[in-house]
Amino acid sequence: MKFSKRANQVSPSATLAVSTEAKKMQATGIDVVNLSTGEPDFATPKSIIDAATASMQSGKASYYTPVGGLPELRQAIADHVQADTERTVTSEQVAVTVGAKMGLFETFQALLDEGDEVIIVAPYWVSYEEQVKLAGGSVVAIQPQARNLKTTPVELSHFKTDQTKLLILNSPQNPSGLVYSEEETRAIAQWAVDNDVMLIADEIYGKLVYNGARFSSVMTMGDAIVNNTILIDGVSKAYAMTGWRIGYIVAVPQLIRKILALQGHMTSNPTAVAQYAALEALQGSQKPVEEMRQAFEKRLKQTFNLMQNIPGFSFDHKPEGAFYLFPDVTQAMESKGYASSSDFAMALLKEAHVAVVAGEAFGMPGHIRLSYATSQTLLDEAVRRIRAFMK
Repeated sequence: MKFSKRANQVSPSATLAVSTEAKKMQATGIDVVNLSTGEPDFATPKSIIDAATASMQSGKASYYTPVGGLPELRQAIADHVQADTERTVTSEQVAVTVGAKMGLFETFQALLDEGDEVIIVAPYWVSYEEQVKLAGGSVVAIQPQARNLKTTPVELSHFKTDQTKLLILNSPQNPSGLVYSEEETRAIAQWAVDNDVMLIADEIYGKLVYNGARFSSVMTMGDAIVNNTILIDGVSKAYAMTGWRIGYIVAVPQLIRKILALQGHMTSNPTAVAQYAALEALQGSQKPVEEMRQAFEKRLKQTFNLMQNIPGFSFDHKPEGAFYLFPDVTQAMESKGYASSSDFAMALLKEAHVAVVAGEAFGMPGHIRLSYATSQTLLDEAVRRIRAFMK
């Protein structure tokens, strides 16, 4: 069988691959602590489940919705963004998608031609690069020189070419947990405007910041910046709704129309019952969001402190958002005789029975990513096993 060039050039998702291997081991009876996936361990709040159930029982969830999502959900997203940012948003600026991942995919499909370049900043989420390639674009990956792993307008200018069309800014960032300040975000967003580069702002972890850190959405900034920005967000992380697969795009109406034309031939509407659940998530009580955020903050503090004492592990910075730790394990690799963080991560899985993701998947070898979106009991056990492995 001969496969297409597109299929042959795409690498499988590293996070899903590790999680799959961990689950295979668990199925054989091996006790694996799986810290590989970015998935809250909390159940979806009951009010959201009740809203989904009601939509099924009433028959509302049995039918196709408009391709771009339920009108009331699109309006709820617009209202939600406006409440958070004080930026007036209309429903015509919103597209509801099958998860934020599909929102990114459709954005690249709508904007990129062969040869167009997209600047991404390492460490970066694993699917950015693969989705850009699927759209015919080329990735220009920046390895930030700053110790805190943040890029700057000066650094961006070194990598811009006449083919540069998009820049992706992910804050709070997966996998490192760093959060760009308002000043830093504004400077990067203004650089994009000044250089005629469209900005994709991936803000899926915007509700999950800790220890006094402040997240500043690009949508809080001036008209020139907002009109040059494509916001990617969703309900998966903050509302513990990863499996419901509801994301959204906020952008200028002409781009939304192009994206929905594509979506009409790709997924049609997002799943109806999940849309009714998302409607309740955005319009209902936000208390569960804060309760989960506080739990993540507590886990971050305790687990970060524990990991400071693992031989060969070090941190470029203390995470301020999302729910990941991204230690530098270069010294640990050397002391154990591993040539790559991929080999090191595989050894942790096979010998210590702890599943993590190697830094190569995020464009930054020498690191590993661990998710603390699980119980503190499991996190403590994972640290104990890693420490024993290093000794």
